[in-house]
Amino acid sequence: MRHKDTKGDFGKNRRPGFEKYRGNTEKKSERPGGPKAGSKLGSKPGFKSGFKPGFNLAAKPAHQPGRTERPPVDPNRLAGGQWLYGLHAVQAALANPRRKLGRAVLTPRAVEIIGETLLKRVRVDVMEPGAIDRMLPPGAVHQGAALEASPLKSRDLDEVLAESKGSRRVILILDQLSDPHNVGAILRTACAFGVTAVVVQDRHGPPQSGALAKAASGALDLIPYIEVVNLSRLLEELSERGFWRIALASDGATSLADAVPVGDVALVLGSEGSGIRRLVREHCESAAFIPIETTMESLNVSNAAAIALYELRRVGTSK
Repeated sequence: MRHKDTKGDFGKNRRPGFEKYRGNTEKKSERPGGPKAGSKLGSKPGFKSGFKPGFNLAAKPAHQPGRTERPPVDPNRLAGGQWLYGLHAVQAALANPRRKLGRAVLTPRAVEIIGETLLKRVRVDVMEPGAIDRMLPPGAVHQGAALEASPLKSRDLDEVLAESKGSRRVILILDQLSDPHNVGAILRTACAFGVTAVVVQDRHGPPQSGALAKAASGALDLIPYIEVVNLSRLLEELSERGFWRIALASDGATSLADAVPVGDVALVLGSEGSGIRRLVREHCESAAFIPIETTMESLNVSNAAAIALYELRRVGTSK
């Protein structure tokens, strides 16, 4: 709630008759008809002390222009929660034991599709599509399903690496990507190609919003999502664990197919605007590019991620 701006002057709104003084011991003269002997100072005949005539405690105070009203608290809301929407995103969140969940709002058809087993974890409110529309951001494609959930806590890298199976591990690192639709699409692709984990920087990554979860089509709850303070330090740690670090950049020295080694790989993607930051790039052994025609300057970062992950799988397993 915004507080009323007093501009540092707390004296202008004093009630008439209230005098602020400092060191003045001179008594004020009493007005004629002042309080009688034995009565309390400030009380008036016929009124209880502390109340003003005409003041009704039960009455709602009049709206004051410029004052922000606090919205009523919804007792059904999950503290710190946000709405996820879309059938795949809702199903994956319901199936994820790491998720703290509130309530689900679903159409009758969505209840049938999701099933009773997953819905045992939450309270379900059945609504028509239009009612769900009004609860979500404009343009949200919810497919009849919305779920209130707390953001996922960041996973621990050591724990994730210990759980990883297979002979080859791939860590995808996103440097300053902030578009939730791009990041969501990358999460979906990473899950499809069996990436071990996706890492973002906590200050520059997008929030785990409903738009991101919808674009990820459930992958946000399926693939380890790790938030770290410093990507350069993370790359150093991965190097100590035997990972070969590749920065994907249009001005790279070699094609990605030639840069892919045998063994574990950390692949770094930068934002479409500024690319990979200099210090992050300096912590990679090589910078590689995806060959494309000169008629097109670059690829969308989510498309580049899909091509790069396919190339890592194709070349890395054939060497």
